[in-house]
Amino acid sequence: MRVGLHLGYWGSGPPPDAERQVATVEDLGLDSVWTAEAYGSDALTPLAWWGSRTRRLRLGTAVVQMAARTPTATAMAAMTMDHLSGGRFVLGLGVSGPQVVEGWYGSAYPRPLARTREYVDVVRQVLRREEPVTSAGRFVQLPYPGGTGLGRPLRSTVRPLRADLPIHLAAQGPRNVALAAEIAEGWLPLLVAPRLDHTYRQWLADGFARRDPRLPGQDRFEVAATVPVVVHDDVETAADAVRPFIALYVGGMGARSANFHREAVERLGYEQAAARVADLYAAGRREEAAAAVPVELVDEVALVGPRERIAERVSTWRGTVVTTLLVQGDEVALRAVADGLG
Repeated sequence: MRVGLHLGYWGSGPPPDAERQVATVEDLGLDSVWTAEAYGSDALTPLAWWGSRTRRLRLGTAVVQMAARTPTATAMAAMTMDHLSGGRFVLGLGVSGPQVVEGWYGSAYPRPLARTREYVDVVRQVLRREEPVTSAGRFVQLPYPGGTGLGRPLRSTVRPLRADLPIHLAAQGPRNVALAAEIAEGWLPLLVAPRLDHTYRQWLADGFARRDPRLPGQDRFEVAATVPVVVHDDVETAADAVRPFIALYVGGMGARSANFHREAVERLGYEQAAARVADLYAAGRREEAAAAVPVELVDEVALVGPRERIAERVSTWRGTVVTTLLVQGDEVALRAVADGLG
């Protein structure tokens, strides 16, 4: 199993220790560094900034939001990053949720799976550069059918460094995960637990049965799971550092009627706890919402406690569908996971 660092996105400003953390990942001989975006800091700029200090690490987005850019703009950014990094870029894409897509980006959200298919198809056309890019999809039309009528199919002026640059999809539910297995090179899960490994395998198998034959075989499919890691002598204290993260995604990253992160927690059997967290978060009682996250839930989707405990529990991820564990944590957390995996 490979180990990477997930730096995420930020609120008040860039994390002051990010550059040092990235250097630690490289010094430890670990695999990769990943960034994210929601509706604040973007994913690509920090990755280019911190990635420029590295020579070996893979540089991934987990995730770039599809509503933030047209597919051709995303493909341009991916090609540029891949050239600048010498072929180390991984394009992680996600649809986000209706609150962000419609409230922040001003785009329509319905039929996210169909939109994803069309989006990925256009990105791949750009990367393969076999012919001018066209799309007659329901959601993506190239050339644009309205306007002046002067638009024409175009081919990228830049030759991609890799026509097979890997595309990963963030997904939570069974249909989304199956889509990743069908059309992508990887899956980027969040709030997953080794206990449901059999379920995840079935979702992936459904997609592998329809896999695009032009893609690498399923034996090369990557599952890069984001896992919060907090080292502390007391498990409850360590869990307290993760609880706000879970409360945010269960209560704040989605509407009451459409929250895929909450559904992921419910699948683990925490329906009542998720409802309580969501109610408190919706009422603006965020500290109480975080406190309502059970330590048992934290222990399933994160690695918390003394260093020895983390080294022991990280072994439960071995043999699961997860091939890359993306640590959300500090340098001590990185070293604890690296030691646990040998």
